[in-house]
Amino acid sequence: MVLIGVVAAAGKAAADPAPFDLAGPALSVQVIHADKALPISQAPNLSPGDRLWIQPDLPRGQSVRYLMVVAFLRGATNPPPEKWFHAWRTWDRKAGDALSLVVPDGAQQVLVFLAPQTGGDFSSLVKAVRSRPGAFVRASQDLNQASLDRTRLDAFVAAVRRISDTDPARLKTVSPLLARSLDIKLDAECLQKVEEAQAPCLTRGQESLVLGDGQSQSMVQALTSGDTANLIQQLSTTPQAGYGYFSPYIASVMDIARILDSFHSAQYQYIPALASAHGEQISLLLNVPPSFKPPMSVLVVALPAIAPPQPPPLHPVDPKAAYCLAQANLALPAEGAPLVFSTGYAHDLVLRLKRSAGPDIDLPVKADAEKGGLVVDASSLGQAGVADATQASIQGVWGFSAFSGPTFPLQSPSSVHWRLAARDQQPLVAGRDNPVTLEAPAAACVESVVLKSADGATEPVVWKAAGPDKVEAVLSLKGVRPGPLALLVKQYGRGAADEVQFQAFPQPADLDSFVFHAGDHKGVLKGRRLAEVTGLRFGAVAFKPDGLATGGPGEELSLVASDDTAAAKLEPGVQSAAKVSLKDGRTVQLQASIEPARPSVALISRTIAPSPTRSPLSFEFTDKDEWPADVGLTFSIRAQTPNEFTGTEKIEVANDKGVVLAGLTAGAELTQQDPHVFVAQIPSGKALGPTAFGPLQFRVVEAGVAGDWQPLAHLVRAPALGGFQCPDKADENCLLNGSDLFLIDSLSANPDFDKAVKAPDGFTGQNLPAPHPSGLRLYVKLRDDPSVINWIALPPAAPPARPSAADGEAHGRGGSDPRTEIGPGKPAPSPAKAPSSRPLNRS
Repeated sequence: MVLIGVVAAAGKAAADPAPFDLAGPALSVQVIHADKALPISQAPNLSPGDRLWIQPDLPRGQSVRYLMVVAFLRGATNPPPEKWFHAWRTWDRKAGDALSLVVPDGAQQVLVFLAPQTGGDFSSLVKAVRSRPGAFVRASQDLNQASLDRTRLDAFVAAVRRISDTDPARLKTVSPLLARSLDIKLDAECLQKVEEAQAPCLTRGQESLVLGDGQSQSMVQALTSGDTANLIQQLSTTPQAGYGYFSPYIASVMDIARILDSFHSAQYQYIPALASAHGEQISLLLNVPPSFKPPMSVLVVALPAIAPPQPPPLHPVDPKAAYCLAQANLALPAEGAPLVFSTGYAHDLVLRLKRSAGPDIDLPVKADAEKGGLVVDASSLGQAGVADATQASIQGVWGFSAFSGPTFPLQSPSSVHWRLAARDQQPLVAGRDNPVTLEAPAAACVESVVLKSADGATEPVVWKAAGPDKVEAVLSLKGVRPGPLALLVKQYGRGAADEVQFQAFPQPADLDSFVFHAGDHKGVLKGRRLAEVTGLRFGAVAFKPDGLATGGPGEELSLVASDDTAAAKLEPGVQSAAKVSLKDGRTVQLQASIEPARPSVALISRTIAPSPTRSPLSFEFTDKDEWPADVGLTFSIRAQTPNEFTGTEKIEVANDKGVVLAGLTAGAELTQQDPHVFVAQIPSGKALGPTAFGPLQFRVVEAGVAGDWQPLAHLVRAPALGGFQCPDKADENCLLNGSDLFLIDSLSANPDFDKAVKAPDGFTGQNLPAPHPSGLRLYVKLRDDPSVINWIALPPAAPPARPSAADGEAHGRGGSDPRTEIGPGKPAPSPAKAPSSRPLNRS
């Protein structure tokens, strides 16, 4: 198992390792491979036969004499020979002296120890490593992993702070590119804050920002024993710990701490040092202050592993997208290899252009996390690009080994003029948005699209490349008068823009009918192209648009009366020609008549049935409008318009979005008391379907004509409760046992909810942390109605059988038994077998 449940938000004092923010000594390291020398910052791996040049870089006046020991390891089960250990007395060397070593055959790891000088220091280190080589192999792997993760974190934080200081407005666009390139967790909510607060928000909880990276992440062994393991397991189910999310950086650091702590002795303690490489210098970062008295601190530094090179798994963000060579500072979006952006391992990068005629061309490339990919320097090509180069690949060197990276489709500016696609040749309509498609080669080389009106005014157009030879644009002609227009398509590397001319035409609305019921203040106009309608007049009553709905065979435009008093005087059966006003100033007549009044009813009474079951813990609902989903609801209505029911009516029940959940008709569901009153019965909230919850409403439908929606009840679903367990200490959380606990929003020991425990989204467990109640009530907010505070009735704990005096005294102090159980502590029984609960009768 990998280490889980540790994030930066987890309790700082308990879960997070100490940050590596203490500056330690430095080392200068150079690697020579096959007569080629590289600084350590460009060497991702070592090979047998490589020569290492290592020089401690201690400050002048160093008062403590450090012994540097370089040890080569060869696996977890094979102790290294003593000749693989090399001691270097840092205080007894001249300036410029360095330890020169050759990586032996069979070696797999390299560790550097910096130990204060004592008698037997070298032999003690050799003995420690040879006695438990596997632990130091694991420490080497985790130190390398943590150091690589730290490069990504440092690169992200440094870039965010630099942009925040120089141009904070760029953070919103640049930070997602940084996060993608460096594989860093990005909190999108930070980008919604004011500019001054974005950078602190983005860099909050830095150690938890690093996501798993398949290229560099080692297989970190979980902490499976001891107090730390228990703490991690507990944190993994708390809201503060993120419910199981973790950072591999934190995992590596904690694993290192556990391993090195196991070597603690009266003479030495081993502390990790992360390597931050810049050029030949390795700056060491510590998270524990060194000790120079027993037990004295030995710094442990890992050099890159001795293993074959692993080229970066870099790949395009969009493999199908093409890119234009004539674009200045062209950035090729790439991801999958964050170390390309955070280290110097990838160097001498070029974009190799494959030409159909002539030799290949190499263009310099720089990895730039802020640009979200690889930035190409194509200045040597000029603005025209290379017409016969349609494919290019990334070539470079990874450490000492050449590698081939991803391939990108390329385009160069085309001399072919842009034109509207054939399907867009029909007239474009002024006064609305018109999607169009433009066609020509080299869509990737389009720099901008601008709409030009007849008077010469221009406006940018929203567009996107939709393929190698297509551009899709949305022409916003809402404020444009009918007449000649043009699109100006500008390409990278070309001076003048292509001009695509077209005509915007007015198009009148196509009207079908106007429906208005007597007694209403709103009517519905049906037809097509109703966005052209600005108003309607029926007799002396003027109507204005109040929302356009599309769907089905046509459109529906809601029209509201400007004068409710005048609208109320419209009698059923009145016929007249309605005058419809259009945006272009024209008026269209439409025959219309006033329909009979829509049915209306009044709610008389409402009764929520008693709960048929009762568990050891019972929900107590405090709001009369709340309807528990496991019980029935009965309500009665009185006819108003008309004042009698015919018996053919239907009552529709819907959620607050108007989605109909049930239609009640005469019979078992709907009983007619007399011509004026109907009594409706719903056997349970669950009968409305699995998606029914929250505010419900009802209306009467007669002969296809629906009345107004009226509020009915607030349907709430509650979990089935099984038990409740609490520790004796009042400051520790309890556990609420049951099923469907995800229906709980939060729990509190008091109705103020000042120290509430928030339930996690999608919680699937059977035990939910709960605050320690002060009495026999646990206050709860349900997700279906979090504005209402309900409570759970807790039965008193049963007294122990025949307590002795000693037992009573122990329980008075909190007892030797660490937990007091309320309820059976088992999963809640099914509703069919659950014991009955307190009746809930609210009408």
